[in-house]
This record gives sequence, C-alpha cells and structure tokens, in this order.
Amino acid sequence: MTFTERIKQLREQCQLPQRKVAEALDIDSATYCKIERGERKAKREQLSIIAELLNADKNELLTLWLADQVVAVIASEKEIAEEVLNIAKESTKR
Repeated sequence: MTFTERIKQLREQCQLPQRKVAEALDIDSATYCKIERGERKAKREQLSIIAELLNADKNELLTLWLADQVVAVIASEKEIAEEVLNIAKESTKR
C-alpha cells in the first residue's frame, strides 16, 4: 500500500471530506486532492497533522511516505533497483 492509498483509506474511515483535511493542512482542497491521487507529494511536516487528524500511527505514515520517496528516486533504474535497496538496507544496519 502506498502513502496516498493509506491516507485516502483512513480519511474515508473517519468519514472526513477532503476539504477538512485540506483546512487542517492550510492548503486548498485541489492541492490535497492531488496529494491523495499521487500527483503531488505531501511534505514531511504535514505527516504529523495528517496522522493526528486521521487517528493514524505517525510511524506507519512516515514509513509509507519514505518508501514512496525511495520508489520515486529509483523507479527509472529497474535493472539495478533491487541491488540499490539491498545496499541501502545493509548501510542502515551499521
């Protein structure tokens, strides 16, 4: 599951309209809509607000958000992506 899929799922579970989330983030509804559709990236500082508003685990949202960032960087390098991820995984263990 991606970050965008998860926040949409959580928002719908909370029965909150997109405009309410947008208001909490101090952005317009169209911008938030783009975030949910994956056309625009949420900012890291917005994660805490989203997590609190949607009663979500901040670490879960951060994990999904970071995973999306990594995918965006290596998506065009399909032939070496797995090796890159393995090296990164080993580097973080140190």
